[in-house]
Amino acid sequence: MSAVIAVLLGVVILAGVVYDTARLITPLAFRCPPLARLRGRRAALEAAERWTTGLLLHGRITPADHQGRMSRLARGERHPGPTRRPRHPSAPRGGRHG
Repeated sequence: MSAVIAVLLGVVILAGVVYDTARLITPLAFRCPPLARLRGRRAALEAAERWTTGLLLHGRITPADHQGRMSRLARGERHPGPTRRPRHPSAPRGGRHG
């Protein structure tokens, strides 16, 4: 009886190895598990939140712009928008050379 259980256990392990190998070499296989992708997305959103807060603290964006960016981040958008301030109407056009 123990020989039959050992053979069945060996067959199950071998089937798992064959399944994993076939799954890894197929071209449409997912390369990372779903939880790792979710963790990566959350980490990216947290990094964008820290970046936006840093922009606010250094005076690069207005509080209203910060609030809008944070609300977009809360909805899951990782790229909250441009970081440049709008050009003042009296500012000269072009850069240093224009």
